[in-house]
Amino acid sequence: MSGFDAAAAIESFWAAHARGEWFPAAWHDKLTNEQAYEVLFGLMARRSAAGKRQIGWKVGLTSKAIQQQFNVHEPVFGCILDSQPSGHAFAPGDLISPGFENELCLRLGKDLSGSITPDEARAAIDAVYPSLEIIETRGNLTEQLALALADNAQQKTVILGTPMTLLPHPETVEARVIINGDVVATGTGDAVLGNPLNSVVWLAAKLAEFGRSLKAGEIIMSGSFTRQFPIRPGDSIRCEFSGIGAVETSMTTA
Repeated sequence: MSGFDAAAAIESFWAAHARGEWFPAAWHDKLTNEQAYEVLFGLMARRSAAGKRQIGWKVGLTSKAIQQQFNVHEPVFGCILDSQPSGHAFAPGDLISPGFENELCLRLGKDLSGSITPDEARAAIDAVYPSLEIIETRGNLTEQLALALADNAQQKTVILGTPMTLLPHPETVEARVIINGDVVATGTGDAVLGNPLNSVVWLAAKLAEFGRSLKAGEIIMSGSFTRQFPIRPGDSIRCEFSGIGAVETSMTTA
C-alpha cells in the first residue's frame, strides 16, 4: 500500500474497534505485515493511555501444526496486556469465539535487544510458567493475516501456572493437553521453532526492526506445542508439562 499513513490507519482501526469491528472491511488486503505491526503498536499505545499495561509479548505460529492449521509459514508476534492464575473460570460471554494454545511462558530477568544467541536468551530468563494462551477468533486469520496482526494476533489473555527455573533442555519438555478428562493431544518443545528459546531469539531480532526491545520483567509466550483448540461452554482444560507442572482453566455453561 503506497503512501501508507500510519496515524490515519491507527485512527481508523481504533474507531472500528470501538464499534466492534475487529477486522475492518475497509482494510481487507490493504496492509503489509510490517504496516500491520505499526498499527498494532499505535493501538497498544492508545490502550496503555487508557489504563492498560503491557506485561509481555506473544510469539505465535511457531509450530508446524499451527502453521499448517492457518496456512502460514513464519512466526508472528503480539502484545500481552493481561494474565490470570491457573484455575480461572470464564463465562461464555467473556470471550469472542475463544480457543487456547499450550505454551511455556518465559519471564525475563534482564533486557534483551537485537541479534542474540539461544544461550543469551537462556541466561536472561529467570522463570518459566506452564501456561495457556487464551485467544479470540475475531476475524479470518488465514485470509487476512495482516488484519489479525493489527488486532494483536488473536491475543486475549494468558493463564499462568506456578513459575519455576527453566529446565536445561526445554525442547524435550512434553505437553499433554486434556479436555474434559480426555487427552486430546501431546507435543514436545522442539515443535516450537526447534526450541522455545528460539522464539526469544526471533522476537528480539524482529522487535529491533521496529526500534523496540525486550525488557526485564516481561513475559514471553513462546509458542504452542500442538495445534490450537476451541473452548466451549462446560469445558474443563488442563495441560501438563513434564518436569515443569500443570495449568488449568474452564468455561462455565452460563
